Amino acid sequence: NGVKLFFLLLPAAVTAVYKQWIPNTNFETASNWDKGRVPCASDVVHFEKNKVISVFVGSPHVLTDMYLPLNGEFVLASGAGFAAFDGSWDPGCDSGATVRFADAEHHAWFDPTLWQPVSPPREPELGGHIFSVDEERVPCHYDDVIFQPETSFRVNVDSSRRVIHLRSISLMGQEISSPEAWAEYLGGPSAPLQFHGNGTLQVTGTGCPDKSGCACGNAPDGHRICAALGGQCPTLRCQNPLQPLGHCCKVCGATINLDFTPDFDLQKYRDRVVQALLSQPKYSGVQMAISKVHKAQTFMGITPKSPTPLIQIVLIDDEAGAQTGTAAEQLAADIMEDIAQHGEALGISNGQIDVATGSTFSGQVGSHAMGRITAGTVLGLLFGLLLLGGILFLYRKGKLR
Repeated sequence: NGVKLFFLLLPAAVTAVYKQWIPNTNFETASNWDKGRVPCASDVVHFEKNKVISVFVGSPHVLTDMYLPLNGEFVLASGAGFAAFDGSWDPGCDSGATVRFADAEHHAWFDPTLWQPVSPPREPELGGHIFSVDEERVPCHYDDVIFQPETSFRVNVDSSRRVIHLRSISLMGQEISSPEAWAEYLGGPSAPLQFHGNGTLQVTGTGCPDKSGCACGNAPDGHRICAALGGQCPTLRCQNPLQPLGHCCKVCGATINLDFTPDFDLQKYRDRVVQALLSQPKYSGVQMAISKVHKAQTFMGITPKSPTPLIQIVLIDDEAGAQTGTAAEQLAADIMEDIAQHGEALGISNGQIDVATGSTFSGQVGSHAMGRITAGTVLGLLFGLLLLGGILFLYRKGKLR
């Protein structure tokens, strides 16, 4: 029996994606100090002389002494500041140590572990079902970037691209969403202290204009992203693991590549799969990544200039041992069955499924559902070959010039 699904009446516009920077250079953050604690009255505070830094100070502090950098800033909250220690007893602070501010230079923009997604209002219903391939864990071309209010930061924007495009940036609680406002901010005193490296951030103010989705755009810096993750991939049970586009490590489970028509709506289709299939109890341990990617196509050993856009679905699960990937495989089969029945209405013209599980048939390609989707394509090719053969026959008989 085919899986019955319903159409969702949701806005066609592609939802904005918010990604928030995690580290900060706040004075009150204990991990920013080499002693693992915030300096107290009898301490000597030491900032490296040649380290450029921006530091947010949220409260008043009493210190014995403080060595400042040659180039930096303190951003003071209301009521915050520094005073000299008068030598009176301060409970819990009798060490009199030198406390050094940690080096923030190594915090890189293309480190996926330093970003976290921030869900728009309608997203929490998706729960833990959705994940992102590694390249998309870092802000993409049309994403909104958030640096938390009342925090300072320093981030290395070294990149293989000259310009890193974003839709907007929120700093100190204020969103900057126009090129003009961003250019003004870059000309101010704080930007050089917060951003360093050879890349330049550019705010465009525009979201993804295509309802079928937009590719992330981080592929040129994919090597930086994978290097930041340490290059260590887990040992997998399946014999022929899959390598999703934009992901640093191979996976067990299933991938589906979809060709689409102008009618395809990525947001609607993702919500359709989540609500009608992925939310079923039997798939509680399955996670899905779905996005538009660009795949280089080769024909007779030649790679064309323009890669082909397609929709990539990656399915993984929490099954172990010989069952690794089997729940993801079953969900992939359900998805393909649904596409076989409703693909034309959904704007999906073709699909290919690759499976890698812990079972004996690891790495199989295709499924019965895929055969139904591509049946029309196969029949079309056969008809074309027959027509070509007939023309060649008539030509050789001299009946066709």
